Amino acid sequence: MKVQVASDARETGIAAGNAAADLIIAEIEKKGYANILLATGASQFETLNQLISRKDIQWDRVTMFHLDEYIGLPDTHPASFRKYLKERFLDKVPPLKAAYLINGEAEPLTECGRLARLIGDHPIDVGLIGIGENAHLAFNDPPADFETTAPYIIAALDEGCRRQQVNEGWFAHIGEVPGQAISISVKQIMQSGRLICSVPDLRKAAAVKNCLEQPVSNLNPASILQLHAECQLFLDEAAASLLSNDLVF
Repeated sequence: MKVQVASDARETGIAAGNAAADLIIAEIEKKGYANILLATGASQFETLNQLISRKDIQWDRVTMFHLDEYIGLPDTHPASFRKYLKERFLDKVPPLKAAYLINGEAEPLTECGRLARLIGDHPIDVGLIGIGENAHLAFNDPPADFETTAPYIIAALDEGCRRQQVNEGWFAHIGEVPGQAISISVKQIMQSGRLICSVPDLRKAAAVKNCLEQPVSNLNPASILQLHAECQLFLDEAAASLLSNDLVF
């Protein structure tokens, strides 16, 4: 893992977005296409803004998957990740080769099976991810399942995760936050060829410290990123503020 710290969230997003764009371009040049995985949420605003600003990406050669979606939430809801990706990414770039959105209104097991078949045919070259306040990856809250080989799973959201969604303004109160989501699994994330992880904000500082300075544990799910040789972690100064080890290059 390589760690880079920028001054603020905007600079973090610029660095992460450019790194992701360069990797996508390299994959297209190497084999004619690229399969990507996108995260959502407040931590990804600047990263996606930078990614879509790059005019040198051949988007018609890119196939997109994303991390997760709430079960039962319509895509008209402000917190829907399908809505997020349509408005913040898909509507702002030329048409992709394919975009496989998670349908949270479908029967969950059937939808997990559909996504498993699709991602099995499109191994991820470049994954853009974040780290939650409770150190989750996607909606793999602690204690996360590090062993399942299912590409997509039905995940239960813990209280910390649900409170984060309220604090970020996606829901008015915790009672509105769905208790379950369809989520990509930890093993599937780790199978990505390259990972770009962007984590701004002071509220993520404790999770960042635990994930970088503690042993790998499913109690800090994102700590498993220590084991991915091609993971680049982009922090702002606030998110890196609790780090005590010499981890920043």
